[in-house]
Formats: sequence, structure tokens, C-alpha cells
Amino acid sequence: EAKEQVLANLANFAYDPKNYEYLRQLQVLDLFLDTLTEDNETLVEFAIGGLCNLCLDKTNKDYILEANGVEPIINCLSSSNEETVMSAVTTLMYLTTPQSRQQTTALPVVECMLRFSLSASRRLSNLATVFLEDYCTQLQVEEARNLSKHTAVGIPLPKD
Repeated sequence: EAKEQVLANLANFAYDPKNYEYLRQLQVLDLFLDTLTEDNETLVEFAIGGLCNLCLDKTNKDYILEANGVEPIINCLSSSNEETVMSAVTTLMYLTTPQSRQQTTALPVVECMLRFSLSASRRLSNLATVFLEDYCTQLQVEEARNLSKHTAVGIPLPKD
């Protein structure tokens, strides 16, 4: 419980650009990145929220990209917690640069965004649609659509 409280406070501090330098000095970016692999969903939610706040800063964005932070952020897309997923999608948007675009808009990510765009959650559906329209090429979207037609995603496995 104490860990959750501390992480929540750090994520809130990450909202204010005045704190970016202090949070870098305290290696909070590393703490957030390391926490993305925790089993505690609440800790992951606060960590991805903190990263989402911090990656608006160019220095922080570069740090996250150089620390191979995109992969654990992509892994947050499979969370059952909608807030975690929303923060992960937004963070990927903020981290997208000409150099990182290949990673942040990789085919599995685009496929995931296509599924999210059909979500019953309007927030998630709208955010995924913005991601597809503003960060992906039409070719990427079509390739993901064609690939999705040939997979069994969403089809329940037979029972024994």
C-alpha cells in the first residue's frame, strides 16, 4: 500500500514540468520503467501514468527511448485496466518520432489499435482511432487489417 502511495505521488509530481529535472536526478524514470513489469496492476497504472506525464519533455522522451522503454510500454496494451491501456496508448503517441516510429507503430501495435478502435469504451475507441489516423500510414493499417482477417484473435478456444 505504501509503494502504491509513493508511486501515485511521483506520477502526480511528473505532471508538472518544473519537476522534470528533479525526477531525472532521482532516477524516477528508471523506477517507472522497472515498475511496468510488476504483477501489481495498480503499481503499473501509476508507473505508466508517470511515464506518460514525463515523456512530453524531450530529454525524458530521449531517455525512455534509449532505455528500451517502448517494449514494456507496448506490453501495457494488454492490461485489463483501461486507465493503464489509455496511458500506454498516449505514451506511445508522445514517444513517436521519425526515429522511433518503426517501434511505436509496429504491426502488432497497429493490430491492437484496430481492435481498440472497435471497443465499447468511447474513450479507448476514440484514442485508438486518433493513433491510427495520425501516427500510422494507410499501408500499415491495411496490412494490419489483412493480417487480422487471417488470425483467430477473439475466437474462444474449444472446451475439453
